Amino acid sequence: MSIEFIGMIQTRKVSETHAAQGPVIDIDYVGQFARAHEEAGFDRILVPHHATSPDALLTVAHAASVTSKVHFMLAHRPGFVAPTLAARQLATLDHYSGGRLAVHIISGGDDTDQRRDGDFLTHDERYARTDEYLHILRRIWTETQPFDHNGQYYRFEQGFSEVKPVQQPHIPVYFGGASAPALEIAGRHADVYALWGESKAQVRGQVARVRAEAAKHGRSVRFSVSFRPILAATEAAAWARAEHILEETKRLRAAQGIGVGGPAQSEGARRLLAASGESDRADERLWTGVAKEIGGRSNSTALVGTPEQVADTLAEYYALGVSTFLIRGFDPLEDAIDYGRELIPATRERIARVERVAA
Repeated sequence: MSIEFIGMIQTRKVSETHAAQGPVIDIDYVGQFARAHEEAGFDRILVPHHATSPDALLTVAHAASVTSKVHFMLAHRPGFVAPTLAARQLATLDHYSGGRLAVHIISGGDDTDQRRDGDFLTHDERYARTDEYLHILRRIWTETQPFDHNGQYYRFEQGFSEVKPVQQPHIPVYFGGASAPALEIAGRHADVYALWGESKAQVRGQVARVRAEAAKHGRSVRFSVSFRPILAATEAAAWARAEHILEETKRLRAAQGIGVGGPAQSEGARRLLAASGESDRADERLWTGVAKEIGGRSNSTALVGTPEQVADTLAEYYALGVSTFLIRGFDPLEDAIDYGRELIPATRERIARVERVAA
């Protein structure tokens, strides 16, 4: 199976170790950031979504306009746009980007963030709504005639889209969520199921569960895992850099009046925090120091080592069935460039070697 590397861009420089500065949208930075990923050999770029952030769909549109090869993954929360309209928007953007769009469906794991946009559904209700939403998206993208729909969350008459996605049969659907309702939806709808950076044992178990759900519907699913690689010329230097990143995270949070983060609500965050137990390390390279400091929010676990060591670890995840790696750094732009120098080529080479031996 072919592998895919996904990066992430934001509209200004910000991370756990960098306080946000300057305008909320730095147009030059977005362009530079997107082109850096394309030149580094990334296959796709995630544009994330938060309740207070700039519109991700428009950010993808701009980033696509200043690149030519790299593909994009739009983070999208069901519930705030009618699925009929969202289907047309996404299909339209697929055309303007030259067939380079995927959508990452996030049902929402934090009540507070959801309520900023007026969503007061419970966790399980949000996933039920996502199930219906994705069913409608697929139909709007693929149906050749208007149709009616009368469901639990959506009702319309003669829904249809003149514009269909460039990619057939539809735009790729990435999906995240670790709870039982999420796994059921992944089995029905996901083209790629996305995990945060968990231990190999956790990933092995989750892959098996999602595959079992997909098999109920005669489907197969690909898998993605997210990491924050921390690289250096030697292993000792990489671990020293990791400790420096944790200290900078603590310093910045203290300066902003933020203490150690309580556990985030999502099941994915709980799994992240459980990855290493009382320690900050799981397996040989998986480090959860920052994840524990911020309560398991976002994809905050790291793989620490030399580029060759981290590439070996990614190849081990590939052997578990993972074909997509979402990697981003604590120094966002600089790390994206650095990954392209050694980590991405080394990982591709190792996995190609494994495939040759298997063949």
